[in-house]
Amino acid sequence: MKKSIFVLCCLVVAALAPWPVAAKVEIDITKGNVKPLPIAVTRFLGKTPEVDRVGNDLAQVIMANLERSGLFAPINERAFIQKPEAIQGTRPRFADWRAIEAQALVTGSVEQKSDGKLHVEFRLWDVFGEVQMAGFVYTSTLANWRRIGHIVSDAIYKRVTGEDGYFDTRIVYVSESGPRDRRTKRLAIMDQDGHNHRFLTDGSYLVLTPRFSPKRQEIIYMSYFRNKPRVFVLDIDSGRQEVLGDFPGMTFAPRFSPDGDRVVMSMAEHGNSDIYLMDLRTRVTERLTENPAIDTSPSFSPDGAQIAFNSDRSGTQQLYVMRANGADQKRISFGEGRYATPVWSPRGDLIAFTKIHQGKFYVGVLRPDGQGERLLTSGAAFLDEGPTWSPNGRVLMFFREKESSNSGRGAVNLWSIDLTGYNERPVLTPADGSDPAWSPLSLIQ
Repeated sequence: MKKSIFVLCCLVVAALAPWPVAAKVEIDITKGNVKPLPIAVTRFLGKTPEVDRVGNDLAQVIMANLERSGLFAPINERAFIQKPEAIQGTRPRFADWRAIEAQALVTGSVEQKSDGKLHVEFRLWDVFGEVQMAGFVYTSTLANWRRIGHIVSDAIYKRVTGEDGYFDTRIVYVSESGPRDRRTKRLAIMDQDGHNHRFLTDGSYLVLTPRFSPKRQEIIYMSYFRNKPRVFVLDIDSGRQEVLGDFPGMTFAPRFSPDGDRVVMSMAEHGNSDIYLMDLRTRVTERLTENPAIDTSPSFSPDGAQIAFNSDRSGTQQLYVMRANGADQKRISFGEGRYATPVWSPRGDLIAFTKIHQGKFYVGVLRPDGQGERLLTSGAAFLDEGPTWSPNGRVLMFFREKESSNSGRGAVNLWSIDLTGYNERPVLTPADGSDPAWSPLSLIQ
């Protein structure tokens, strides 16, 4: 099912209102523990009962997105003094919103046009400055109301924080079920809030490490097809998949380059794993590392100039960086323990990783020069592993496996955490989940 949408976005300065656009409300998200901004989100009113319900549901999606970010504290509607009906087509009574300690206010309306399309308007207000901060108009099919809620959430997030949002995105991951010795692993995809969930594979073959293309509706992943490990490319919309070359050894840990035209991956041949780069247009493969150690988990920098990877060439598993052509390989991790699964931030300023120390697994970040290491998760679980970045580089998602009193291992679930190390939250999935990968915003625009 395609995620297409017809969206008309008009700046409210030109299209919705004559009121001045200026604002004092903002959140400095570079600080550690940010106090959430109190925000009131009113129901988006509709002229018919059906459309009115959609407007209410849309407001609920916006509130849930903002609250889950940890940066906003939506105010319960029961506390509202001025009702949504009284705000339509006019300025809010700001004193009523200050009385309930709201610093920002979101109002909106929905209407179904004669062609069946849904017409959504929203405004973001600075309550203390008594000015409108932003406003947009969106037009789409009725079925796309939830995605409009995500787009509105992104607009609010960007206006208040100054950074791009991440709500209009999807997650691909490995859905796990069955006993530990016979796990069924299927590719699954969902919106970042867990809705619109569907399976991409049927579980006939084991799948691992799915990753999004930055430019196309494609996912690259590893599968044990007929007990032979291979890297596959899957078209999300059509379900068509193809094997990425017929290599003599095992291929694994694939990732796209930032331009989407190349794939970097590990290949094991004669008991040795090195990193290779394939041009998807020509299918020409280039060997980037040549070392008797195990080199794996490559990840491009967002400018495509460098690749991070992990290797045990120093005697223990550590993080390394090199140029995209394989030159200038150097170690960047020097802390206690072992390091794995490096993933470059979309901003380019940090590399996320998994750290193994004294039997515990942690998710952390450090700068590309190896400085500034910070562990974001506590290691209280048996295993925290496999970080993936939100497209704005503000949030990490990973999977967590907890200890079980019987077998030593328990349920495997997805979690998210803010870059500052706060706002750790579970990400709900129908069954166990592992190996998450976050889509870029551009995938479904």
